[in-house]
Amino acid sequence: MGPKLNLIYGENGSGKTSILEAINLLAMGRSFRSSKTGTVTSQGKQELSIYAETQAGNRVGLVKSRRQNYKLKLDAENQKNWDSVARRLPIQVLDSSSFLLLEGGPKARRRFLDWGVFHVEHSFLNEWRRSRKCIANRNLLLKEKSPDESQMRAWDSELCEAAQAVDDARKHYFQQFIPAFKKVYGSLVGQDGLAVDLEYHRGWDLDLELTDLLAAGRQQDLKYGSTQIGPHRADIVVKAGSVPAIDLLSRGQQKVLVSALKITQGMLFASAIGEQCIYLVDDLPAELDCDNRAKILDLLISLDGQLFVTCVERSSVESCLQCPPEMSTFHVERGTITD
Repeated sequence: MGPKLNLIYGENGSGKTSILEAINLLAMGRSFRSSKTGTVTSQGKQELSIYAETQAGNRVGLVKSRRQNYKLKLDAENQKNWDSVARRLPIQVLDSSSFLLLEGGPKARRRFLDWGVFHVEHSFLNEWRRSRKCIANRNLLLKEKSPDESQMRAWDSELCEAAQAVDDARKHYFQQFIPAFKKVYGSLVGQDGLAVDLEYHRGWDLDLELTDLLAAGRQQDLKYGSTQIGPHRADIVVKAGSVPAIDLLSRGQQKVLVSALKITQGMLFASAIGEQCIYLVDDLPAELDCDNRAKILDLLISLDGQLFVTCVERSSVESCLQCPPEMSTFHVERGTITD
């Protein structure tokens, strides 16, 4: 694959998206199309293997069978999780699932936010894991008929500390994100575009202490057997005026908006780390007219990172290139790259 723009084209079902899936699976441990790794494995095969070398010289390899755990290696060393690999292969995906940032529940937006915080605030991951552990143990207690009060107080105290650290990191990142997003989004929609505002909600009342809210909401938590407030309930609200932006935007406008969100995140990563993200753009022409297609593509190319773009018709992307960059093209037919 080339170091700049890689254009992958072919008929529907030819296997174009599988190339992007493989890159994402290697970088993050999951497909962006399915939570089941088995769907990525070729029919009739019992395992898959993916290998890549980065420009920095890192070697990453993954072997995953249908019935056994994965084997992940970074520079010949076995990895227990994807933490180190994810930092060396920072991926931004723009595909049909990206619309979940607008039409899906808080989980998609929270995952989007945490990706950025994870790469910029290196202490965030430990605090995030700490908060998850507290919530999991607290939920176990809530499912008991008579929870041990001393244990509940201990987990409440631990959760409040971790939650504050997670919220501080998220809030700090979000404060940087807002002005960068407005600049990117404005460059794509122009002065006549619909104004959009983003709001960060931390998962509990802004004016009250989490410890007091956990105590006050204990009966409700016991009723549902789970913790109803906390950092695991955080969200980003996307509005146009006083209403959700999705209620006013066409499908094409939504794609421009989610593209702006993804590009902004990649730009903040580059600013903080000094390296560019790898962008995986599946079916760029879908939902976009030629003008918006060209704007998004030009902006992605200007970032000077490695870019993978799939399409059915090669001309649907090439016609949008105002100043043809360094580009590699690949035709996929029946799962095989033919040129």
